[in-house]
Amino acid sequence: MASPAPEPTPGLDPAPPQGEPVILWIAILASFVAFLDGSIITVALPAISEELSGGIALQQWAVDAYLITLGAFILVAGSLSDVYGRIRIIRIGLIGFGIASLVIALAPTSGVLIGARLVQGLAGALLVPSSLALIMSSFRGRAQAKAIGTWTGATTVAFVIGPVLGGVLVDYASWRWAFGINVIPIAITLVLLMRVSHKDTRLPDSRIDILGAALCALGLGGLVYALIEEPNLGWSHFAIWGSFVAGALLLVWFFWRQATISNPILPLSLFTARNFAWGNGATWFIYAALALNGFIVTVYLQQGAGLSATAAGLASLPITVLMILGSSRVGALGGRYGPRLFMTVGPLIMAVGAFLLLSFSADFNYWTQALPGILVFGAGLTLTVAPLTSAILGAIEPARSGIASAVNNAVARIAGLVAVALLGTIVAGDLDLNGFHRATAFTGILMLAGGVISFVGIRNPAPATD
Repeated sequence: MASPAPEPTPGLDPAPPQGEPVILWIAILASFVAFLDGSIITVALPAISEELSGGIALQQWAVDAYLITLGAFILVAGSLSDVYGRIRIIRIGLIGFGIASLVIALAPTSGVLIGARLVQGLAGALLVPSSLALIMSSFRGRAQAKAIGTWTGATTVAFVIGPVLGGVLVDYASWRWAFGINVIPIAITLVLLMRVSHKDTRLPDSRIDILGAALCALGLGGLVYALIEEPNLGWSHFAIWGSFVAGALLLVWFFWRQATISNPILPLSLFTARNFAWGNGATWFIYAALALNGFIVTVYLQQGAGLSATAAGLASLPITVLMILGSSRVGALGGRYGPRLFMTVGPLIMAVGAFLLLSFSADFNYWTQALPGILVFGAGLTLTVAPLTSAILGAIEPARSGIASAVNNAVARIAGLVAVALLGTIVAGDLDLNGFHRATAFTGILMLAGGVISFVGIRNPAPATD
């Protein structure tokens, strides 16, 4: 799902260029590769684990290695683009993402693949915030709003074609091509960057909290290692409890640092706004459930139900179609009636959709067992996303919408990271039919929690007065 875009605000460049569509194409393509990779990975997981012999733990690491660095460094990427320029950071991100993609495509071992996924997540963290910042500093007024809308729509396409494209490549070529194909849009974007004529925007006085980002990444890495490997080694093993304790202490240090330094990458003051705080609480449970659902459904349809990678990629397409058809209308209704109702009812409907997937049996039938739950899940998701984004960003003044969006994006990614890391424990080490049922029920419970949190904490804004 595309990251929530900040509200149009005046850029930093006092005289932005007019009529440079190349800027918009650069922003779209740079973000597209990051979103495409996030949606293409799950359909390739069974083939990856089969060839590299890693089982469910390798599948978890293939997803979470990317999310660790993406979630930790997306907070600092905005500062990097302020200091070094949006175009330079996009170029560095593209080159890093392309190199990492090639290493993954050629990876001889699971260790090489996981290491390259860490690098790929770091590069991806540079692309999305910098792409949005490039739009914000290059367009004005209605042109800016239109550019952001075009960016959002175009990057959503990545989530539509990602699983399908990945499935086709896995079935008719190799899972390796699902990563190697990233080189094509990256090369096009790098060529377009050579055509940019205007001066890049920089704020050399901005400060970069690299230590904070490193503490966050290492802390998350310690916790994730413990959660993924615990089913194999047990909590009594030093590597498990030691990494868990070390990760927790590093995260405590991270939050202490954010509360005490003058230019934090995670401004804790944002959470004094009620809807921002409760909205991110709801985001944690909802996006944890979304990540877990996307993982287990796509993998089980291949490993358990025997579908091809292409069919597994097509299986969840109704969700994306419902979102494309209904999100704009729901956003308008949320603006009219307030976000609380939608943020409460939407996750509850998604919980029903998740529980309907408990009908999966050994004699699998997509049309009667999978499609009803997928459609209900998609309807709930459509009701939820736009009002959730509106409630969170609407609680913060427009001048801080960029950092508010980055924080919410990081919360969503880290929630998914933790949920996937817990999968081995949830399914007792094996994503068979019983394990799928346990994970599906857990997904439904997470969604119920998201709906309850929204009902308790979210407040509709006061009606505007003339």
